[in-house]
Amino acid sequence: MGCCSSKNADSKATRVNRWRSTGIVALRDSKLKTFPDDILDLDGSVRTLDLTHNRLVEIPMDISKLINLQRLVLADNLIERLPINLGKLQYLKVMTLDVNQISTLPDELGQLVRLEQFSISGNSLTHLPETIGSLRNLVLLNVSKNKLKFFPESIGSCFSLEELQANENSLEELPSSVCSLVNLKSLCLNSNNLKQIPSDLLTDCKALQNISLHNNPISMEQFQQMRGFQEFESRRRKKFDKQIDANVMISSKGLDEGVDL
Repeated sequence: MGCCSSKNADSKATRVNRWRSTGIVALRDSKLKTFPDDILDLDGSVRTLDLTHNRLVEIPMDISKLINLQRLVLADNLIERLPINLGKLQYLKVMTLDVNQISTLPDELGQLVRLEQFSISGNSLTHLPETIGSLRNLVLLNVSKNKLKFFPESIGSCFSLEELQANENSLEELPSSVCSLVNLKSLCLNSNNLKQIPSDLLTDCKALQNISLHNNPISMEQFQQMRGFQEFESRRRKKFDKQIDANVMISSKGLDEGVDL
């Protein structure tokens, strides 16, 4: 019995030492219901934390101890809310919270000023905080499969945003501020309630190469009559021509992806 306990202790110590030396904690599919204290005790040693596909209901306030955390992956859990202390993770660059039960985001989200990728698809969000506009380094935002009816005006301040995915929501309109997203390349809005999009979107978002509006009450004719459509179409075709020239395998559906209505 004592021998077995000793082996377990050694195994635990070995695991903690590995986490400390690599900076990577990966406990996928471990049936966890709470955050292991061993992780929180590592403080500044952890750079990547992946607890995908567990049974976590909450993120502890003490997560703020992981001051050097850069990647936080908590997809496929039972998390209902985010702690305000999350905003103290000042080095966080990637946060993945897909397939949880989150209905609101704290205003402190805006304190994650180094965040580059934020994915929270498959939750129950009804709105995004105005503070999301403080995420000036955000490149990818995925809020698909939620219950959003609108975006805050502040979304236009996410100047680095290149890809915005908001499929399967209840969006009825887009704020005019999205026209300020000059680096936006891909806008995915399938299965919403959009009857129109901002009239200056195609003229102001000169990097835009892909718009997907399938299953919305907006017609292809409406889209083609927008100012800047020809320029957008030229960028779209140029993008796919480059892929073909580089021998990238794409399907016929892929060729139509740029204007999916």
